[in-house]
Amino acid sequence: MVDRNGWGRDASASTGTTDSPPESFVDQANVAEPAIHETFEEHWPECWERAADLLAWDESYETVLDDANAPFYRWFPDGKLNAAANCLDRHLESGRKNHAAIRWEGKQGERRTYTYRDLYVEVNEFAAALRDLGVEEDDVVTIYLPMIPELPIAMLACARIGAPHSVVFAGLSADALATRMDAADSEYLVTCDGYYRRGDAFNQKSKADNARIGLEQAVRTVVVDRLGEDLPHVLGDDEWDYHDLRDEFAGETVEPVSRDPEDMLFLMYTSGTTGEPKGVVHSTGGYLAHVAWTSHAVLDVKPADTYWCAADIGWITGHSYIVYGPLALGTTTVMYEGTPDYPDRDRLWEIVDRNAVDIFYTAPTAIRAFMKWGHEYPAQHDLSSLRLLGTVGEPISPRPWNWYREHVGGGDCPIVDTWWQTETGAVTISTLPGVDEMKPGSAGPALPGIDAQIVDQAGDEVESGQAGYLTIGRPWPGMARTLYDGDERFVSEYWRRFSDPEADEWRYFSGDTARIDEDGYITVLGRVDDVINVSGHRLGTMEIESAIADVDGVAEAAVVGRTNGTGDTEIYAYVSTERNRESDATVRRAIVASIESAIGPIARPAEVIFTPELPKTRSGKIMRRLLEDVANGEELGDTSALRNPEIVGEIQAEIGDEGEASERNR
Repeated sequence: MVDRNGWGRDASASTGTTDSPPESFVDQANVAEPAIHETFEEHWPECWERAADLLAWDESYETVLDDANAPFYRWFPDGKLNAAANCLDRHLESGRKNHAAIRWEGKQGERRTYTYRDLYVEVNEFAAALRDLGVEEDDVVTIYLPMIPELPIAMLACARIGAPHSVVFAGLSADALATRMDAADSEYLVTCDGYYRRGDAFNQKSKADNARIGLEQAVRTVVVDRLGEDLPHVLGDDEWDYHDLRDEFAGETVEPVSRDPEDMLFLMYTSGTTGEPKGVVHSTGGYLAHVAWTSHAVLDVKPADTYWCAADIGWITGHSYIVYGPLALGTTTVMYEGTPDYPDRDRLWEIVDRNAVDIFYTAPTAIRAFMKWGHEYPAQHDLSSLRLLGTVGEPISPRPWNWYREHVGGGDCPIVDTWWQTETGAVTISTLPGVDEMKPGSAGPALPGIDAQIVDQAGDEVESGQAGYLTIGRPWPGMARTLYDGDERFVSEYWRRFSDPEADEWRYFSGDTARIDEDGYITVLGRVDDVINVSGHRLGTMEIESAIADVDGVAEAAVVGRTNGTGDTEIYAYVSTERNRESDATVRRAIVASIESAIGPIARPAEVIFTPELPKTRSGKIMRRLLEDVANGEELGDTSALRNPEIVGEIQAEIGDEGEASERNR
């Protein structure tokens, strides 16, 4: 088993040399105790009081963990708190009302800065409006907005009145929105007229209207006017203008509803790129404590920082590390509405430079794109303000890791390579930058208090250097509490495979494979089910992609299976290359040679298709399902979640002529 990025196709192979953060970083780090892992182990679960103590509690908790009904664990169950008050009110009370809370950068060059006082005022006004529309405690409010400030404002307004929010990524289709609203029994929707994509106006409200048509329940809708005269719109029955509501409730304040820590803070549906979406339920107390703790300890966020997580709030990374984690700590969080390469490929670095960003957190997919574009783009800007870099979303191999550190981090910024999931709520595997050495290519050890174990099919721990299944043996505060569509599915999906309920022994199964080295550092290899069956041989797609990524000139690769005319499965490889590379024919021969050397002739691809880009969601995930449909000539279905939908037609044209394709691969 291997990862997709080229760091060792043998599970026992080294991920890279160790590297220590500079002393200057350690001296100022939020967490720099060499024995913190041991301390958490000795005092578990009370060790998690450190996380809870980063919050303000309306009523203090007495119990840290209630495990009487495992795996439905309850964290800090006898306390009371409100998430919005933790992100806003207490910072005003501590004298930080004029400190910037959100710095927003719009697609058209617009900029807005919200102080904590500004944010407090607008959240209260919208909370009052939601109550007037009929939203009550525990009603699910669906939010279908792009990366504009009204998105976190709506989230915090819901949290203030005790109404769970369900944010649906703005790029998803009307059908996807309807499915999620139907599953959540949601009768309230916050959306907008539209948004800009590479300078063009796209109609968001029409998608929302189409979704509402397909729902049985009546839906009350609030519409944010994002585009003005660029896209005029008309409000219908049960629709209200966001800014009109704010004017109506100007100056109103709403007392934050004191919530049980186990009350639902939000509902997060998985992206739905494969299978039926799952409604993951996150609590108020444990989740907020965990994201605050990891923002503090892993990302080293301080109140005086300007911090930027370049994700989308429509996914869990944005919830945890754009909104709740940073705002709970009282820092300045940057929001960016656009793409990394519009209007030019130095757009992100221009924002880092102008805002003097201290911490930058992005995906390896983006870093590989930065590499492909060239180091001259970050070199155009002063990035010396950066103190820490982070990665999230997938493994990162040593080559982009080192490029990131050298050309973005100035050669000495620590990098935290974080592993976590929608279901874990917050980071669970990573180095602590003030404590642990870094190993490029390895996420690092489990965080203090996290019992991550790599096990074989029988559930026994594997030896160091061996591959196995990534599991977590003890509960953690940010963990999902259940699935909205049922406790049984929650247990079946995540807990049944490696647990022994009769012995009351429960182990969370992540669905990922990984290996662990002699130092306890974990290298995540990929999803368990990413395999292609070729002539009876089960080949891991990430193993093949890893061999391709080893070839000079290759930026990214995606491998899928195609059913040929005889009913057999053959391999299609889609490859995006760097600039100034060798010819297609030379790179193709090198790719085939690398695959045959690493895996064997059985894994030789039937086709190698070169493409300027791979189709990706706006969160940066490669849409392999779509590439499989293209390879098999299937109807493509919904492509609304893509940030680059035009590339699909280019790929189809590239592989359309089978005769030419065969000639290319001789």
